[in-house]
Amino acid sequence: MAPLIDPFARAIRYLRVSVTDRCDFRCTYCMAEHMTFLPKAELLSLEELDRMCSAFIGMGVEKLRITGGEPLVRRGIMTFFEAMARHLQSGALQELTLTTNGSQLSRFAAPLADLGVRRINVSLDTLDPAKFATITRWGRLNQVLDGILAAKAAGMRVKINTVALKGFNEDELFPLLDWCAREDLDLTFIEVMPMGEMGEENRLDQYWSLRDLRARLADRFTLTDLLERSGGPARYVRLAETGQKIGFITPLTHNFCESCNRVRLTCTGELYMCLGQEDMADLRAPLRLHPDDPAPLEAAIRDAISRKPKGHDFDYTRQGAIRGQMTRHMSHTGG
Repeated sequence: MAPLIDPFARAIRYLRVSVTDRCDFRCTYCMAEHMTFLPKAELLSLEELDRMCSAFIGMGVEKLRITGGEPLVRRGIMTFFEAMARHLQSGALQELTLTTNGSQLSRFAAPLADLGVRRINVSLDTLDPAKFATITRWGRLNQVLDGILAAKAAGMRVKINTVALKGFNEDELFPLLDWCAREDLDLTFIEVMPMGEMGEENRLDQYWSLRDLRARLADRFTLTDLLERSGGPARYVRLAETGQKIGFITPLTHNFCESCNRVRLTCTGELYMCLGQEDMADLRAPLRLHPDDPAPLEAAIRDAISRKPKGHDFDYTRQGAIRGQMTRHMSHTGG
């Protein structure tokens, strides 16, 4: 089939899929402590997720990242990974991966690796057990560290995703780097995004510009910009003194929208063409109304891609205000 091309001539090769809105953590920048989760009937079944993702793969999507919530808490999730593995085996899908909080990796790392998952992202913002309990509200650091060890033992490449949080993990910049170097883990820093009804003051208090973080790194290390890309929004540097590759995802200080090849599918079948815009397309309706005819779903996908915007409007202005804030929680869209 003809590939998916948006109005700005960007080929859509990357689909991020939320398989659940539920999570066993309650990270303060991601969701409220007392969330109201969706009724099961509103969620796409695992079979519907298979049909949906297979449609995108048939239209040229080459990379599939599974997200949540926490994807590994969904009951029966391995049957979905097994279904997606057939596209790896056929060559239609180049990469199947996931972003996880790591809590369930001790159980699932080996079977995921057996199905062809070669690398994963683990969200981890601190190595201090008390601070970890504070930021995740419900999490236990040792459980995550054990999961990372299990993923490494299974042969998966692990990248740590750390949200830069002012006043929270600024003092852990170099300890995190040292730990990742010792454990042979990749590391990417992410600016906190204005998503969820957390209150403007809270978001502004949390925001730590990666321009400032990079400057701190440059005081100690020699940084060389790298041209390589992993298919996502990260931009990378090499630290000459340690050889480490460090990533930066900077939706605020440096808009990365010009090369965006991604769309996001929620667990209810809503397709968001941009993380930082409210426009979305309901793909669940054509999927369920025409279970034996893929044409209406494919037409709905193409129509949605034709509306993909040039970029988002996230901005923390110098006047101490937020522009472009999204009221939906990060867990709703799938990261």
